[in-house]
Amino acid sequence: MGGVLDMLRYLSSGESHGRGLTAIIEGLPSNMPISIEAVDQMLFERQQGKGRGGRMRIEKDSVEVLSGIRGGYTLGSPMCLFIQNRDWDNWKNIMKAEGEVPAEGSLKRPRPGHADLAGAIKYNHRDIRNVLERASARETAIRTAVGAVAMQMISFFGIDVDSSVISVAGTLLPDGQNIRARQMEEAVRAAREAGDTVGGVLEVRVTGLPPGLGSYAHYDRRMDGRLAAALMSIQGIKGVEFGLGFKAAELFGSEVHDEIFYDNENGYFRKTNNAGGVEGGVTNGSPLTVRCALKPIPTLKKPVGSVDMDTKKAEKAGFERSDVCVLEAASVVAKAAAAWVIAVEFCEKFGGDSLGEMKANYKNYVEYIRTT
Repeated sequence: MGGVLDMLRYLSSGESHGRGLTAIIEGLPSNMPISIEAVDQMLFERQQGKGRGGRMRIEKDSVEVLSGIRGGYTLGSPMCLFIQNRDWDNWKNIMKAEGEVPAEGSLKRPRPGHADLAGAIKYNHRDIRNVLERASARETAIRTAVGAVAMQMISFFGIDVDSSVISVAGTLLPDGQNIRARQMEEAVRAAREAGDTVGGVLEVRVTGLPPGLGSYAHYDRRMDGRLAAALMSIQGIKGVEFGLGFKAAELFGSEVHDEIFYDNENGYFRKTNNAGGVEGGVTNGSPLTVRCALKPIPTLKKPVGSVDMDTKKAEKAGFERSDVCVLEAASVVAKAAAAWVIAVEFCEKFGGDSLGEMKANYKNYVEYIRTT
């Protein structure tokens, strides 16, 4: 979610096994065509991937637009999105009256690596389910829908956002779809047989970005800072790097920095992209490349050690129905999160009440760049 100064922002709500997930988007320009099918396609992609659990056989995510669109076009008013949780029908049957403890008993054994214990302490909950229902990565379904809307907005300016899995369990995935699929399957199979989980690295790539998005003058408006925050907010992401990232710390400056060239046809350009498309918090016109390290998810079929919150005695951590690997799903969420940040930056720099006004502002900026 953006800050109070952002022209484009959203707020989401909903729990993993509640009735559904909701988001309200404020600040979209009017007269922008919206494809619900494209949003649903990204939701479908998020549910795919090797290592997904039984929940994905229950949910068939699709978005319902409750406000902000008429005749397939945005109105300029807040847009409300809703995704139904089909698993609600299963879970409501084991709940007592609203506000009481679940019929099967409260959860007391926090999972290391999850928000369970820290969240229970922060909000003074004695039942861990009060934490995990919102902390769950199920929340990323609505974030994916929001990002899919943002992706459609920036596509009108020639910007494309894509993502892929780079490595799994420390092993780089080679080129070739079939080979990559087999290696993913092998890693997931080994983890599943061990009652364990597996993580890896994913990459987001953005092409078509103009120079000048972000800010070097304001710490909280740096493009790489905003993107890093958005990506780190995805459950399980523990590291983010742009371009060469941590490898740049091992090299000399002459080996790192992208030399600048100019010709009449291309204007300013680079032959390398070690900076990952961002310098000083501002896009420089090169493709934006950012990688994310995703840890193995903390819900293990063979749990590690924990403590019962009531008795304080050593116990194995609790187990909830879960996935073995979410790398491919997380890559979809990551590109949605990146698209949202870029859309926010676009609205701030080229803002207008309608898509036509924003396009005119962008056209003037492109002409300014061409003649600079």
